[in-house]
Amino acid sequence: MPRPVARPLAALVGLLVGLLAVLAPAAPAAPAQAPNVVTPGNFTGYGFDQCLAPTQKAMNTWLKHSPFLSVGIYISGDSRACRSQPNLTQDWISTQLRKGWRLLPITLGPQASCSTRFPRYGNDETIKPKPGASGKYKPARSQGRAEAASAVAAAKALGIVPGSTLWYDLEGFDQTNKHCRESALSFLSAWTSRLHELDYVSGVYSSVGSGIKVLDDARVKRPHAFTMPDAIWLARWDGEANTSSSYIREDGWRPGGRVKQYMGGHDETWGGVRINIDRNFLDLGKGSVAVPETHCDGVPVDLANYQPVKPGTTATDRVRALQCLLTENGVYDGKLSGAYSPATIEAAHAWQERRALTVSDKWTRTAWMTLLATGPRAIVKFGSAGNEVRRIQRALNAVSKSAQLEVTGVFAGATDKALRAYQERVDLKPSGVAAPATWKALRAGTR
Repeated sequence: MPRPVARPLAALVGLLVGLLAVLAPAAPAAPAQAPNVVTPGNFTGYGFDQCLAPTQKAMNTWLKHSPFLSVGIYISGDSRACRSQPNLTQDWISTQLRKGWRLLPITLGPQASCSTRFPRYGNDETIKPKPGASGKYKPARSQGRAEAASAVAAAKALGIVPGSTLWYDLEGFDQTNKHCRESALSFLSAWTSRLHELDYVSGVYSSVGSGIKVLDDARVKRPHAFTMPDAIWLARWDGEANTSSSYIREDGWRPGGRVKQYMGGHDETWGGVRINIDRNFLDLGKGSVAVPETHCDGVPVDLANYQPVKPGTTATDRVRALQCLLTENGVYDGKLSGAYSPATIEAAHAWQERRALTVSDKWTRTAWMTLLATGPRAIVKFGSAGNEVRRIQRALNAVSKSAQLEVTGVFAGATDKALRAYQERVDLKPSGVAAPATWKALRAGTR
């Protein structure tokens, strides 16, 4: 056994340790992580949902290869099929949002009292159908408020921030059964009211012939009886990638308040990874929007056709755009005159050398592509929006005179078509996804 240290010596040692701790430089603080973005936010595009949140490897693969940019995930509710979600963590949520995925957090709790499929486990509640003395279906409303609070707690624990939309999954039921229908409406009304109190946005998923239809009928025929959700998610497996259905009116939850599940459960394989999914089309918020972008104090750089430039070209927007982009890339510091001057040609040579192109006084479509595609290389596809999409659109307009894309920064149908045509032209899989291989081809000026 070691001998005890004498008290005066122990005190001195303690004093020295404390002094060293004060004098020692503080360890650098870990950089603060940016808060998660509101989800799904403004978005128009394709999505999928499935019972079990996929692994990170699967999500990465599908980001590169699939057409999807949104994913439905079950975060709470005793009646959900996959109660255990081993992949669903704070890190999983923040990683998907950082990579550009739009998340649809789903709760599947108490179901309609006349549903033939619930309770699923025997101990999961169904919506209480009794109207009570007031006829207001207070028991159902209490359940709706409680389920909303539970969903918010689950969302916050995962890092899903206020302002995000939380979706209640109300499976199909007999909407002709009065007490079943009215209690379900009362439950959903309370769900929405409580979410609003807790600073979240309310969404409801249901069969378009039952839950969505009764919501739409109540919206029109009894506008003050229930609090309507902010968005609806139609289950209508008609194979049409839109947000319409003959079961409900066209004016409700428009614009920007609809999702449609247009294909039911089936297997899809992307990049060698197979998942059993439902397919969705989303049109939410303002739709996919790109924030404005400016260059060189307002010089227009968005052209429908980036034609070659030859010596002697003067006073053109095309040359002014070239001078601006060469300036932004650090190889030109002259005036943005629009004249293809000796100084501009010298800068063009510098860029050609940087990109290992043939040095020439002529500025070709290939050179345009290498310049227009330079910059960050995020994966973009239908529904993406931002500067990366603008660079894709510009580069495609430089490939040939056929694309003629409007440079909006929003990846929609015309951009999808043009990108697929380009990918096929250069022997890439025509996926419509601008992943690393596509960016590499564009940045190399491959035509």
